[in-house]
Amino acid sequence: MEPLRIHKGFVCPLNRTNIDTDQIIPKQFLKRIERTGFGQFLFYHWRFDDDGNPRPDFPLNDPKYKGASILVAGENFGCGSSREHAPWAVQDYGFKIVIAPSFADIFKNNCVKNGILPIQISDEQVQTIMKKAESKDYQLTVDLEEQLVYDHEGFEVEFQIAPYPKQMLLNGWDEIGVTLTYEDKIKVYELEHS
Repeated sequence: MEPLRIHKGFVCPLNRTNIDTDQIIPKQFLKRIERTGFGQFLFYHWRFDDDGNPRPDFPLNDPKYKGASILVAGENFGCGSSREHAPWAVQDYGFKIVIAPSFADIFKNNCVKNGILPIQISDEQVQTIMKKAESKDYQLTVDLEEQLVYDHEGFEVEFQIAPYPKQMLLNGWDEIGVTLTYEDKIKVYELEHS
């Protein structure tokens, strides 16, 4: 995974609450065994009609949001089943950061394990970002080290993140990567107990 320290990106607003993992990546697309290729199916039933045509009223189909790397959504994002494919789809589509008032715990943990920064801020702050992103091309800067989200128009908000997931994201580690930081100690242990 790539380290995440400071990220500046365009924002895509998804002004819906209780977005469950079956909406994020519908079950019929869970047949792949690799972590890639899921982005094309992200929010599939919201993005496309029954004939596979893009729905013009869905934000991800709006050319204004093409290339956005920050997704902003309503509360309880990632609820439902614990499928790890959901953050894989979010990441494969191109989002590095998801901002919402609240997240389902399993989805939030799966984001960190896959290199996505989930940021929890108040609903009022989320709505401020949504309104700006709906009205124009809107960029945010996320500083993980300082735990800040800000724009260049005076908006700034601090966010909380526990030390362990923060270190994982700052260093670009998954859980295997964390284990490998103890490789010298593991080798010593193996030599002493062989």
